[in-house]
Amino acid sequence: MKKLLNILLISSFLLSVSCVDDLNQAPVLDTTSATVYAEASNYKMVLAKLYALYVTAGQEKGGGDADLSSNMGYDYMRCYFNLQVAGTEEIASTWLEGDKIGPLTYLSWDATDPWVADMYYRLYYTVAVCNEFLRNSTDDKIAGFSESEQNDIRIFRAEARFLRALTYYHAMDLYRDIPFVNENDPVGAYIPPRYTSKEIFEFIETELAEAEPVMTDKASTEYGRASKAAAWSLLAKMYLNAEVYGAGAHYTECITYCKKVIDAGYSLEPEYAKLFNADNHLRTNEIIYPLVVDDEHIMSWGATTYLVCGEVSSTKDDADYDPADYGVVSGWGMFRVRGQFPDLFTEGDQRAMFFTEGQTQYIDDCTDQTNGYLVTKWSNLTDAGEAASNTSNDGVDTDFPMFRLADIYLMLAEAVVRGGSGSSVDEALGYVNQLRQRAFGDSYETSGKISISDLTADFILDERARELYWECSRRTDLIRYNRFTGDSYVWQWKGGIKDGTGVDSKYNIYPIPASDLTANPNLSNENY
Repeated sequence: MKKLLNILLISSFLLSVSCVDDLNQAPVLDTTSATVYAEASNYKMVLAKLYALYVTAGQEKGGGDADLSSNMGYDYMRCYFNLQVAGTEEIASTWLEGDKIGPLTYLSWDATDPWVADMYYRLYYTVAVCNEFLRNSTDDKIAGFSESEQNDIRIFRAEARFLRALTYYHAMDLYRDIPFVNENDPVGAYIPPRYTSKEIFEFIETELAEAEPVMTDKASTEYGRASKAAAWSLLAKMYLNAEVYGAGAHYTECITYCKKVIDAGYSLEPEYAKLFNADNHLRTNEIIYPLVVDDEHIMSWGATTYLVCGEVSSTKDDADYDPADYGVVSGWGMFRVRGQFPDLFTEGDQRAMFFTEGQTQYIDDCTDQTNGYLVTKWSNLTDAGEAASNTSNDGVDTDFPMFRLADIYLMLAEAVVRGGSGSSVDEALGYVNQLRQRAFGDSYETSGKISISDLTADFILDERARELYWECSRRTDLIRYNRFTGDSYVWQWKGGIKDGTGVDSKYNIYPIPASDLTANPNLSNENY
């Protein structure tokens, strides 16, 4: 059994908020905040709710008794996965109409898109709940508790600041210039100001610098909670993309925080596939911060259930393809990869986890499940090869690695190639070759090993795709390389055309939902 954050106990604290009302309102609780925060023991239960916000949409199994009224009704991670991956060559979605994902697939969304709106309001609901926790965990508020209880709550507060920073990072990365609220702003009739992405960047930078010293280290962090290394990983990712956010180049700072993570004692998991199965909670050697999904306590029809069940075909009935091989009762048949993606891999790369028999590589019809290779990367199987849960009733038991060491290695290498100091090309090459050695196994020396001349920015972009596909990185990576929009890199069905076409650069940024433009006169969409 996974070590969880008392998720079962949090169900008594029912939080809900309308998606179009003021973004700074306090969450509505059946019991008042004064009652909830009167007992020191309740603080950890509310902290558990903050962590659960990323993978479940409500208080009941599968997101029932919803926290938030929304278009599609799914959790934060399902929304985030769609906005980060659905428009790239990593995914070809089958259920375009039923899941209303056609505009994301074709890079043709507008300010009324349901997924764009749901992600936005899911982000700000998470910020609102974090703000409420922070209002009630100041030194003055907890002064009546014992010294030991106060120390624990200060750590919880630092973790809540990390979670809010992570949420604001996602909001900045997706929407750029966004409304900003924190725990010091008035509750109720308050219209948040619009911050530029540079201002949000600076807020996150300061927030993490203050929270990280209070957070726990790797050895003493309870599974599912964020350690110091999680804060360092978030900073490294933000610094790698700093120029995109108008904050200037920060490649040296990226290297600094990557090395902090590396020096904390993480190591690569020897078997790549085990990072994505139902026992991946055992991979704390590589996984720095996971989103915890548990079929018993935090079951979700989004999160990793969406990935595992979504990758498994719902139509294949040949003897060589069995949903049970992936630990699921039946597949949803929602995802394949687009034709260009498998070409990024070379022979012998064990990360190329595709089912190809009876599948065409290229996609003539997005709704045809035989078009495009099926992905086999994610699984609901334990290390022993047994199904971890009944997916038809309980979803999957597979956690999502929000940050892991392989990403840190690749970020350091890219920052070195882009001119950052604090490391060397030789050191960066060594880290990348560690990933290649795992990927190629016995054929590493002949097929996988690269030299310094191979370690270019373009190589690293492709290596990130090979290592991190379906881990919510691709859109951000392509934007950093100026290849998500425009026509410098085209893939099947980009722009809604079978062979792909360039698209307007406005699609690098998602629009603020039209409903919030009406509610907040400080906001605008320049290009929508």
